[in-house]
Amino acid sequence: MKTPAHLLRRSALALAAMVALTLAAKASDFSEPWKNADRALVIDAYEYNSIDWGQLATDKRVVGFINKASDGLPPPYFCSGDETEVRLCKALWKRHAVTRELFQTRKVVAKALGLKWGAYHLARPGNPVEQANNFIDFAEPAPDELMALDLEGNDPTQWISLEDAEEFVRQVHRRVGRFPVLYTNGKTAQYIADNRYQYRLLSRLPLWYARYKPDIDVHFPMGNWQGYALWQFSAQANCGRFHCPYRVAGTPNDIDVNVAPMNGDQLRAQWAFGGLIDVPTDYLASIPVPISRADGLAGKFTITYADVATPPTFEEMVSVLGARWQKFRDGFRMPVVKTVPRRPRFGIADYVAWKRTEQRSTAQIEAALAAAADPVSTASTELDRRRR
Repeated sequence: MKTPAHLLRRSALALAAMVALTLAAKASDFSEPWKNADRALVIDAYEYNSIDWGQLATDKRVVGFINKASDGLPPPYFCSGDETEVRLCKALWKRHAVTRELFQTRKVVAKALGLKWGAYHLARPGNPVEQANNFIDFAEPAPDELMALDLEGNDPTQWISLEDAEEFVRQVHRRVGRFPVLYTNGKTAQYIADNRYQYRLLSRLPLWYARYKPDIDVHFPMGNWQGYALWQFSAQANCGRFHCPYRVAGTPNDIDVNVAPMNGDQLRAQWAFGGLIDVPTDYLASIPVPISRADGLAGKFTITYADVATPPTFEEMVSVLGARWQKFRDGFRMPVVKTVPRRPRFGIADYVAWKRTEQRSTAQIEAALAAAADPVSTASTELDRRRR
């Protein structure tokens, strides 16, 4: 019995639809990927988030835990000023000490539960080198622990400037030998991507993307980043008592939840990241700038670094190519005659006749010029009549 043609066409259409749905499922990392049970999740928290570790461990999709470490510059250890200033200074130092103790305790518990560990630094205006030192001294990152730079926005009056953020990254690399992940929102990520020739480090860090929408394919800065390392999709901004994209057991509604574009085993294998995207690290070599002997003996100075070599910028490449094109074009131009007979009229025909003369005596040149046909005087070859 033969199958009717219209049934064959219907079966073919159904098969095509099934293939399309399968491809869409595979390409859904930009559209609610947390609904895919195969995608790994990561929690990030700060000191005021309460955690019930026993309940948290029941969610087997949670692979990692990233905790806030340092915040801007370290508080002063020695306090001075009036009574109010001294009390505030001591309170800040006490908070700093308690926060660090909590940080270390959470690290021990998380690792005991088999979770991958990470730390982030909330970057604020101020010395970027000292902020990087504060972060490393606070977090004490091990080789298998993720580091992240938290860049909340592109307003240098509230947060670290992008230029200082690049120096922060350099200092972390100098001390640890690895790079942090860049945490930022969609607007700032797009600005960095649009100006990637200026921000050659920030634009090449693995991206921890913060956007609380179900779909980000239209907004994601493709072209610079082809994908995200982590996507922070749930936070206090879109998670409440009655609705939340994803709830993790043992955590409050305001906890930040992130999804990875891979399964748990793949994320564990890539964890800590630490490299740049498509850029070798050779050009990051730097040397300390020399200081004066007096400053060195005084002991009050900050070591700064200068780049040994950096990749050419777009403007530099345009300049070099333009110079080479000019040289290539000049090779086809007529050579400039520097020594010619001084005559009242000396056109192109005169020049050709003079050039063909084997002997350069005055009599022979006069004879050649006299025999030249139809001499034409041009502005480009006319004799300069000035006497020297």
